[in-house]
This record gives sequence, C-alpha cells and structure tokens, in this order.
Amino acid sequence: MSFVSRYLSFVASMALVVVASNILVQFPLQGAIGGLSLADILTWGAFTYPFSFLVTDLANRRYGPAVARRIVFVGFTAAVICSVVIPPLLFRYGLIEFETAADRLVRIAAASGTAFLIAQLLDVTVFNRLRRQSWWRAPIVGTLVGSVFDTAVFFTVAFSAAFAFAGPNDGFALETAPLMGVLPVETMRWVSWALGDLGVKLIIAVVALIPYRLLAARWSQPALAA
Repeated sequence: MSFVSRYLSFVASMALVVVASNILVQFPLQGAIGGLSLADILTWGAFTYPFSFLVTDLANRRYGPAVARRIVFVGFTAAVICSVVIPPLLFRYGLIEFETAADRLVRIAAASGTAFLIAQLLDVTVFNRLRRQSWWRAPIVGTLVGSVFDTAVFFTVAFSAAFAFAGPNDGFALETAPLMGVLPVETMRWVSWALGDLGVKLIIAVVALIPYRLLAARWSQPALAA
C-alpha cells in the first residue's frame, strides 16, 4: 500500500488546504473597521491556510512525527506548484485583475515553499516535544511557533528589498504607508500585510483547538519516537 493511499485523508486534506489558500490569497477581504480597510491587510487565504497546521498536528497525534513530516512534504510540493500555476489561471479566466510576471511568480513560489516547509517542520518538532503534556499545549504552541515563522519567512522573502536577488521587487509593497493603514507610524506596506496575516493565524490557531480536541479524543495517544 502506497503512502498516499494509506494516509489518504491527511494527504488530501493538506493538499486541499494549500490549494484553497493559494486561490483565496488572490482575493482581498472587503470591508472596513473604523478607518482600517481590511483589503489593505488581509486576503481570504489568511483564514484557510492556518488549518494546514491542524492537519499536521492531527497526523502527528495519530501516526507520529515521521508520517507528519511526509504529509508536510506533500503540502510543500502543492504550495510551490500552486504558487506558479494558479495566479495565471485566475487572471486568464478574469477572476483577478492583475497578471503576475513570471519572475515574480518564481519568487513567490520560493517564499511560499520555504515558509511552509520551515513552519510546518517546526510545528512537528515542537508538537512532538510537548505531546505528553496537557492536550492543548502541543497543538497551540506548535501552531503559534509555526505561524510566526511562516509569516516572517514568507513576507520577508516575497517582499523585502533584501531578497531582490530572488526576483524583482513589488514596488507597491515597498511603498511606505501608515502601519495597518491607520496607526501614526510609517512603514512598508508588506509589514502591515504580515501583521494582519499573523493576527488571523493566531486567532484561527485557537479556534482550531475545537476540531483538534474532537478528533484527537477518538484516537489513542501513544508517545511515538521521532
């Protein structure tokens, strides 16, 4: 029996979350809170991507870190492919108004894949170290650590001028604007995007404890070696 067929539910779930997130990240969240335009700091992808950590944690709880890491590599592959393939398709069919240049797509793919791999493998490691403690500690700490690194790596590699060697910069992202669109501090737009993205990830991390608890309670919880 192949790895994919044996762990089909986890493989399919991870692929679905990554594909959905790479599609939804193209669509800004419309609306405003006070003077804050949500479209300036959030996309719909911010609400789906954090569930990749839920999939990883459930796989870790059920089958151990070795299997969880292999699930992560499935997500890594999907993240890189989707980052290159999906945006041109959405533009071609008129679902988004802008076309991303090929060299920018490569840089985004590198940022997405690198961030995903680092964050998810950190989550697996942290989770496994804490798995014997209170049921909520391993998933919440692992997800929080992973989310911070995921956001920091992705937005830095994708938008920071320091990584111009990876591909052309996004001029709009590098322009200065009030922090989060409303605060009296000027910073590059991508910093506000990163903070908005991280804020949603942290909220979803807490919400995801509910399905984690319900599903994990159905399984035995052996202490599996890395």
